Amino acid sequence: MLRRAGFALVLVGLVGSTAVGQQWAQKMFQQTDHDFGAVARDSKTEYRFELENLYVEDVHIASISSSCGCTTPVIEKQLLKTYEKGAILAHVNTDRFRGQKGATLTVTFDKPFYAQVQLHVKAYIRDDIVVEPGSVQFGAIDLGTAAEKTVALSRNGNSDWKILGVKSSNPHLKVKIWEADRRGSQVRYGMKVFLDSETPAGYLNDHLLVVTNDYGRKELPVLVEGRVTPGVTVSPSSLFMGLVEPGRKVTKKLVVRGKKPFRILSITCEDESFAFDPSVVGGEAKTLHLVPVTFVAGESKGKVAKKIRIETDLGQMAPELPAYAVVSPQQ
Repeated sequence: MLRRAGFALVLVGLVGSTAVGQQWAQKMFQQTDHDFGAVARDSKTEYRFELENLYVEDVHIASISSSCGCTTPVIEKQLLKTYEKGAILAHVNTDRFRGQKGATLTVTFDKPFYAQVQLHVKAYIRDDIVVEPGSVQFGAIDLGTAAEKTVALSRNGNSDWKILGVKSSNPHLKVKIWEADRRGSQVRYGMKVFLDSETPAGYLNDHLLVVTNDYGRKELPVLVEGRVTPGVTVSPSSLFMGLVEPGRKVTKKLVVRGKKPFRILSITCEDESFAFDPSVVGGEAKTLHLVPVTFVAGESKGKVAKKIRIETDLGQMAPELPAYAVVSPQQ
């Protein structure tokens, strides 16, 4: 039993690793600590601790707990298949807490083995700065479309307060900021955030860093959220063909949807081990296409990871689809 379990949990891409203790769960997380720095009162303050199932067996998150009521954790997806990604969302309750706060989030796994991973967050919640609304919300935006949203930032208790600039790690976000009002000890700024038409499809979850002349805590994060939706979507978002013996083949289906009827012009992959039903190319225009994908395992053992590309007559490519398989002899 232990031998088979050890085999099932071989970390793909690492040779000889049979981590059956706590470390197998830790390896799935890209990051386990996050410091928000100073944040505004009532601002939407969230961070996604991303994880990916690196193993052949399913991974199940049984529960999550927080050491402090200042932070509410949410499991975005409890069951992760091989190579599926998920996240633990840490939401800081800036509406109910003030000052320096920190929390330890304990993530408990019960499958394929019991394990716990601790995530750490901290923030200094300021009472004198307010962002209205609490974040920049773009909502759903069609691919190729520009958008803009405006928020207000105000500071109470310092008549000399100034915003010096805004930093962004996202090249598709631009910001215009101006002083709107300065009365007594109250200062108010307006901030317009522009999302350009070249933004790729997918979820938008970024932080703008507002730089001020405050002593010590000069930067203030402002959350930016949205979803850029293409004219054509493919599900599942990643295709795992499974554990396949050399020389064997397996077929699974993709669901390709459009906002209006469309034709599939081509389906390509740089690896010939992935093949597609030619009848779906050049067929009738419709809003939903089922695309069978067949993987034929070669003699080389290990992980096969490729990209599938689907071109339509809507003038745009569907999002690239990651396709995976693990070639392994029968145990």
